Amino acid sequence: MIKVDYDFAGICENNELQNLEKEILNSHELIMNANGAGNDFLGWRDLPLQIDCVADIQNVARALREKNDIFVVIGIGGSYLGARAVIEALSSAFANLMSKKNSPIILYAGENLSEDYMVDLLEVLKTKDYSLCVISKSGTTTEPAIAFRILKKELEEKYGKEEAKNRIIAITDKSKGALRGLATENGYKTFEIKDDVGGRFSVLTPVGLLPIAVAGFDIEKILQGAKEIREVLINNKSMTNPAWKYAAFRNLLYAKGKKIDVFLSYLPSLQYLSRWWQQLFGESEGKNGKGLFPVCLLNTTDLHSMGQYIQEGERIMFETILQVENSNKNVEIPFDKDNKDGLNYLLSHSLNEINLVALQATRQAHLSGGVAQVRISVERVNEKILGAILYFFEFSCALSAYTLKVNPFNQPGVEAYKNNMFDLLGKNK
Repeated sequence: MIKVDYDFAGICENNELQNLEKEILNSHELIMNANGAGNDFLGWRDLPLQIDCVADIQNVARALREKNDIFVVIGIGGSYLGARAVIEALSSAFANLMSKKNSPIILYAGENLSEDYMVDLLEVLKTKDYSLCVISKSGTTTEPAIAFRILKKELEEKYGKEEAKNRIIAITDKSKGALRGLATENGYKTFEIKDDVGGRFSVLTPVGLLPIAVAGFDIEKILQGAKEIREVLINNKSMTNPAWKYAAFRNLLYAKGKKIDVFLSYLPSLQYLSRWWQQLFGESEGKNGKGLFPVCLLNTTDLHSMGQYIQEGERIMFETILQVENSNKNVEIPFDKDNKDGLNYLLSHSLNEINLVALQATRQAHLSGGVAQVRISVERVNEKILGAILYFFEFSCALSAYTLKVNPFNQPGVEAYKNNMFDLLGKNK
């Protein structure tokens, strides 16, 4: 389902990767035996086997699809990126412009503090039927808390408090926190965020599954894909394990002085998957003065803006390439008898074939320029494969961080700016 291959571009030798096998095995055992740093946040490991609320999610999603034009997901970081990654990967690029829809448009709030964005969103919601899904363990994270307060007020004014409470879903802590208190007090439908699952590892919980189901996609297939790859990643204790390959490659290149991991996809629909990957690895590894800096680019678009630097700039990076072999749709390049643009030579190729040739040509160019690469290949984009990709990256991330000798599951650094904000806004006075 997922294939991993790599080329060191002369920077390393294959035997150096094999020399990391014992370290990767140790990291693997830390995950499986739950005796590493952050071991109280390993709940993501077994989620594909343990999600017991799928039927409830599907029933709630079905009801929300029937009565809404828009479904607003309120959350930040791991509370929305996973859901958005899957929804955008599976949706038409122009879904919001289509007049005939089977599911509500999914919009997002609480991931920024832009006043203009909020006012524009409120204007759209005035003429549409909508519901809210607020996602937060605590209910006090500044961005989503502000967005929820504003949107809840507008929802109650539009529908009245009784109907509004039927249009709010809260995904939060089981028993504590401000959002749990609000949900209990007002009678909102709730789903639980388990204590042992951190935000950036939560896409295979109701945090990700409910918005994905409301968007009309098959969450059972997503979980099935995650379950199947889980069996491979957990049971194969060798360097043929794709997650072992990826974790070892990253750590070896980091030890060789490479500081930036550039994630490349060649499909616009995968832009938010790239951003989810970026948070997953950046927040998991970037601590204790260590960690690769994760950057995501979209090719071939960014070849015309960043390609020059990657080809001939400072040699501080390597590439993670997500290659999708087949498209789900087809379009033909038309014949033109005048051929003034000189494109008739491409008539025997599909647009997807040309895109893959661009990928291969870029790989060859960057390798010749000394840029090492790891390629992660999948057959196509669908629910099952996306479930596998999500779990693959989560497992690889935990392996990679443990091999780097950092706790994959904490994020102490994010509190610094929050405390400064509270001081500057007068909260602590």
